[in-house]
Parts: sequence; C-alpha cells; structure tokens
Amino acid sequence: MSGVLDAPWFYWAVGVAVGFPVCLVLLTELQNALRRRGSFLAGPVHLVRTYILPLGALLILLIQAMQISGEATPVRIVSTVFGFVVLVLLLSGLNATLFQSAPEGSWRKRIPSIFLDVARFALIAIGIGLIFAYIWGANIGGLFTALGVSSIVLGLALQNSVGQIISGLLVLFEQPFQLGDWVDAPSARGRVVEVNWRATHIDTGSGLQVIPNSVLAGASFTNLSRPLGAHTITVITVFAVDDAPDEVCRVLNEVARRLPQLRTDGTVSTVPAGSLQYKTQIPLHSPADDFSARSTFLRWTWYASRRAGLHLDEAEDEFATTERVEQTLRLIAPTLRLSQEDQSELLPHARLTRYGRDEVIQVVGQVPKRMTFIVAGTVQLAVAGADDLFVPVLSLEQGDFLGQTALTREPVTTTAYALTEVTVAQFDRDCIEDLVARKPVLLQDIGRAIEERRANVKQALTTAGR
Repeated sequence: MSGVLDAPWFYWAVGVAVGFPVCLVLLTELQNALRRRGSFLAGPVHLVRTYILPLGALLILLIQAMQISGEATPVRIVSTVFGFVVLVLLLSGLNATLFQSAPEGSWRKRIPSIFLDVARFALIAIGIGLIFAYIWGANIGGLFTALGVSSIVLGLALQNSVGQIISGLLVLFEQPFQLGDWVDAPSARGRVVEVNWRATHIDTGSGLQVIPNSVLAGASFTNLSRPLGAHTITVITVFAVDDAPDEVCRVLNEVARRLPQLRTDGTVSTVPAGSLQYKTQIPLHSPADDFSARSTFLRWTWYASRRAGLHLDEAEDEFATTERVEQTLRLIAPTLRLSQEDQSELLPHARLTRYGRDEVIQVVGQVPKRMTFIVAGTVQLAVAGADDLFVPVLSLEQGDFLGQTALTREPVTTTAYALTEVTVAQFDRDCIEDLVARKPVLLQDIGRAIEERRANVKQALTTAGR
C-alpha cells in the first residue's frame, strides 16, 4: 500500500478524479447563473466547462499519471486540440468582455467589424504559430520572415489601393453615419442600407448607389438623420403681388400643421422671401417623409389657396361660375326644400369650393360657422377611439351635408376628411337661420340629422370597443 502512495502518478490521478467533478459542478452552476443574467460571459464559461476542462484533465492523466512522454504523437494531438480550444476561448473572452458588453455610443461599440476581423486573424495566426512551434517543434521563424518581406513588397505595389482601403476604414472607425441614416453626398442622396470595408450602399429610391468609402473619406457630406429630431424641409411657393403676405403665411402654416408627416414637437413657420416667394419650414420625423410631405403640402396648398381667395402661382380661380353654382343649388334643393325663388335668393350667398384627397374639412370640437353640402366626391366622418386612432363613423356622398350644428352653436363630434377630391357648397350661419325661420320642417330635418349623427358616433365607438 505504501508503494502505491509513494508512486508519482497516484496523487495526480486522485487530483483529477476529485478535482474534475468538483470543477465541472462549479462551472455548470456558474454557466447557469450567467445565462439567467443574460451575460455574454456564458459562452466562454461553456467552452471551459465542455472542452478545456476535460482536455486538461486528459493531458494530466496522459503525462503525469500514465507517464507518457510529451513527444508521443497521442499527447501532441491532445495538446494541439487543447491549444486550439484555448485560442478560441481567448478570442471569445476578449469579444465578450470588450465589445459585446460595451455600452451604446462608446468607442468599443463603434469599432467596425473589419478591425475586429483583422485582429482575430492576427491572433489566430500567432496562436497557430506558437502551437506548431512548441508542440510539434516546427521552425516558423523563416515563414514569418518570408511573410513580412512579401507583405512589404505587396504593399508597395498596391499602395494606392491599400491607401483607399485605409481611408475607407477610417470612415468606418469614425462612424459618421449608421445603418438607416439618411445622407446627402455629392454623388447620391438616400438611406444607408449597408456598410462594409470597401463601400457604402445608399438606397436613393430609384436604385442602389454604391459609393467607395475612400470617396466619402475625401469629400464632405451631410447626415440628414443627425441630430435626432432636427430634420426640416423648406418648401417654396409663389403667390400674386396683390395677395396679403400675412394671409398667405396664415394659410400656408395652417396647411403645414395638418400634414400627417409633421413632427409633433416641431414648429411650422412661413416667411416672405421676396420676388413673390414664400418659404415654409416643415419639421418632419425622418428624411424618408420628404417626398410625401412636400407633395401633399403642395397639393393641399392648391386647394387651400383657392378657398382663401389667394392666387398660387399667380393663377386665377374660375371654378365657381354662375352656371355651376345654379346647378349646385338645383342639386341640393331637395335637401333644403328649396323652391325656385329660394334658389334665386341663395345664389349670391352660395360659396362653391373644393378639398383635396385626405384634406380635413372639419375638426372634432370646433363650432362650425357654416353648413357644408357635398356636391361631388366622398367625405369620411371619424371619431377618435380609446387608443387615439380614428374610428370610421359614416361616409357622406353627393347630397349629404355636415356642419349642421352651426345652427345650435354646438361643437361637432366628428372629424371630416375627404376620401377623394370633394366639391362642396357652403352657406353661412345667418343664411341658414333665415331659411329655417321660413321653413320649420327644415329645422326639424336638421335636428333629426344631428341626433342621427350622435347615434352613429355612439354605435361606432361601441363597435370599436368590442
């Protein structure tokens, strides 16, 4: 018995037999704890537990317990595998501690992946060289010397190309833009969809523009997405010299405030720019909204300027002709119970105008000053639901009307917007009051319509809440 205790392999074997299970249990508990915390170190600990610990125990048994020479091929094979796993652990540990757990905005988070790939390649090359040198006794000095001389010669031959790559890598390292940002470069304007070690890919809306990073490094460009919440477009319009500047600015600001692309925390402003021009600044959420916001603003301005009696692009509005107004009065005569004499009396008071698609005609909560009769097109009545989303209530078409609470001076309970281009005839409150004073039955019709609209609103909200 004393001979076994005195054997040099005994304590190594006992140490492996006892230490291996204990270390395995400890590493298992550590790995589970790191996974529950969502730590990036769970991966390196898994490598230690699954590969390095068993391979290390096997090496100890082969060399110390079984007294096998380190020059033997089986030991060298196990040592090589052990060295490779240690190399993988080193790379995984550095990546987890330095880069994966880096806070947003730090220099570690901004390092481009190409630099990490180059660093990994260098560590792998050095690690493999050390493994072959110390385990297999290979002479790698001459190999590294040859690679160094070849790299110098190749670098001199390709100095222009290498210089472009380096300048591009510097752009990547600085990261003046990120994926999804909108940039305005000399050769393209659009959204960044891909950035690699050689080029930046920009979606211009009409195709994919590939710009070498060296070009971006040598030129100035604008990042339209930074700083956040600061993107604004400027739209220029032209009005006639007789149009009052304050009235023009009011109309343009009102149109811009109704845009769905408008940033809620932004402020719309319009100023005269001389030469009959007006500049309207519109804050938007993203440069992606530029085209839709600009086109919608110009389209709605065309309708709004004519309703306000202004002259966009110095053009005259000849839509509300006498013949068209007379035709409109004949169309709405059954709704208002108009006789031929009533139509003649209302002819000077009728206001014929148009609204563009998606343009708001009335806003919930406002007290209308006139009644509006639909001559052509479709109008959607909607009310805000519990989640602040519009709930459709009723669709109005030719012959229907809205703004009937102008007589009762009550705020409307729905928002009305045009589904298509809409032509309407409008009458001021005083004109309608004189008409219902002579026609009590018409007053009853309007009162019944008010109650029906309220019932429609309640039914729509009840249906949406289910």
